[in-house]
Amino acid sequence: MQQSNRVSEVTTRPKGNVLVLQSGGCTPVINRSLFGIAQEAFGHPACGNVYGALHGLEGLLRQELVDLERLSKASWKRIARAPGAALGSTRRRLRPEDVTAVLHTLSRHGVRFLFIIGGNDSAETGHNLSLAASAADYSLTVINVPKTIDNDLVLTDHSPGFGSAARFVALAALGAGRDAEAMGRASPVTIIEVMGRDAGWLAASASLARRDERDAPHIIGVPEVPMEEDRFLSLVEAAYARFGYAVAVIAENVRGVHGVLGSHQEPWFVDDFGHPYYDGPGRYLAGLVSRHLRVRARYEKPGTLQRSFMACVSRTDAQEAEMVGRQAVRYALEGHSDQMVTLIREPGSQYRYGTGLAPLEHVAHQVKTLPDAYFDPSASFVTAAFVTYARPLIGSPLPRLDRIGDVIGESRSPASG
Repeated sequence: MQQSNRVSEVTTRPKGNVLVLQSGGCTPVINRSLFGIAQEAFGHPACGNVYGALHGLEGLLRQELVDLERLSKASWKRIARAPGAALGSTRRRLRPEDVTAVLHTLSRHGVRFLFIIGGNDSAETGHNLSLAASAADYSLTVINVPKTIDNDLVLTDHSPGFGSAARFVALAALGAGRDAEAMGRASPVTIIEVMGRDAGWLAASASLARRDERDAPHIIGVPEVPMEEDRFLSLVEAAYARFGYAVAVIAENVRGVHGVLGSHQEPWFVDDFGHPYYDGPGRYLAGLVSRHLRVRARYEKPGTLQRSFMACVSRTDAQEAEMVGRQAVRYALEGHSDQMVTLIREPGSQYRYGTGLAPLEHVAHQVKTLPDAYFDPSASFVTAAFVTYARPLIGSPLPRLDRIGDVIGESRSPASG
């Protein structure tokens, strides 16, 4: 991997204090972006004190700010490698009645540079704060740093956090497949439900460790392509008949003709941004398979493990997460505001990337779904184009596993047949 630097030389700007917020669902590398912002801002002549708000907007409203320069270099290195949001995250939405209090806190602490590490909901927060500051004639530079395992941010090639979560999902599917294959008739079917909200990027990434048709997964379900229950059952049955086991990886909001599969009731929770949460389709589909095939179908839902499993952090992902944090500071010092840092893939067979900017108003409320070219509905599986896109993002090559039968077959001589 090579990085292409698209940032012009930083200019000198009036000195102001810096504030960093972390927002939304955590990623395995969210703290690398925090590290990048802080290290780039420390000691720069245009940056004063560097603060962090505890639990994002919630801490800002409660005036719970911490001085990030009090941390030692050793502590910063450990924090950069840690999962979860080191400052604490939030899903609190900015409300009209919050604006006066937020601007008061920013003014009281002399904050002129605001960095929000988050996704499309955080883009809404950043944009609204930028508009509010402008309306109040308060000089505030707002830059968002992209972050989400869902990879659903528009106007960027991919999002920091996705590569590491994709690596986890690919390895989880590979391992679950070998377990189901080994168990055979005892428990031959496994259904894994992964995150992704309304986009199938993470479910699609389960394919990245697959070497041949026997390897898991055999079926992938994504929200972009409706999956009828009868068709799902026929696909599982066909894989089971052919390979002796079957693994399906299903996005949490995979849909049928009547909405999210298995979600015939009201959602059990709706967050501050209006996102509904259901029990998910995995358990429901496992029950259908068990009754239809009369075999045990396991149901796996790794949940937050997908975004916190340290052993699966992609080196590429970690490097890019730090880079977008550093570039955010450089862009802010150049005078850009109300923007999100983007990753731009350079053309060519070798993976190289640069950075750019996208207006926050064009990122907020938008979802980047899996393109048609990346998924084949007739096979309920990804295309080669998706693998080409995603494989550079997960870091080092995934392991190649042998089967005893294959190895013996390759080493057996004709005479010993």
